[in-house]
Amino acid sequence: MRLVIATCSVDYAGKLAAHLPSAKRLLIQKSDGSVLVHSDGGSYKPLNWMSPPCSVREEPGVWTVTNKVGEKLVITIEEVFHDSRHELGVDPGLRKDGVESHLQELLAAQIETLGSGYRLVRREYPTAIGPVDILAKDSTGMTVAVEIKRRGEIDGVEQLTRYLELLNRDPLLAPVRGIFAAQEIKPQARVLATDRGINCQVLDYDVLRGFDDADSRLF
Repeated sequence: MRLVIATCSVDYAGKLAAHLPSAKRLLIQKSDGSVLVHSDGGSYKPLNWMSPPCSVREEPGVWTVTNKVGEKLVITIEEVFHDSRHELGVDPGLRKDGVESHLQELLAAQIETLGSGYRLVRREYPTAIGPVDILAKDSTGMTVAVEIKRRGEIDGVEQLTRYLELLNRDPLLAPVRGIFAAQEIKPQARVLATDRGINCQVLDYDVLRGFDDADSRLF
């Protein structure tokens, strides 16, 4: 990974045009070919970026990043304050907290919590962008991808959306629909999930663990 702190302006030319005026920014060039432009505040997201596969042509004072469809990110560098390269090695991936991983284990063992006739295909189903928490089949035989969170927020819906886009390219799995499952689902996340055709499922941790009898409750 290459990290460059520099005063630069950035121009994007593609479906739309965008311009970032000159300012001090962090440029990240990853080993997968992606290039990201960050500021110091506002968000964890980059101001602009180019996803792989793409090529980088570096000339004095100018980086030209071009993707496979010809879109360009042109970074004009005025002054460099830091330029370093680092070998990060293979990342072990995100490890879920105890409750979240236990929810996955319990739901996989009690997959009909999602509906009658459901059957488990696999936990941690591997994809090129990370493992899907649970892959299952519903009573009609349709493939279902389940993303599990302790607290369901918009980021989790976005994550499941990316998985669904990838899984639906596989003719052996498609069509694949999604279920966003969590102990608590934020209203904004529920609205976004519904808009994208993703079902929401609230999980009761105590019921799944057998510590609470939902049928015997008055409320």
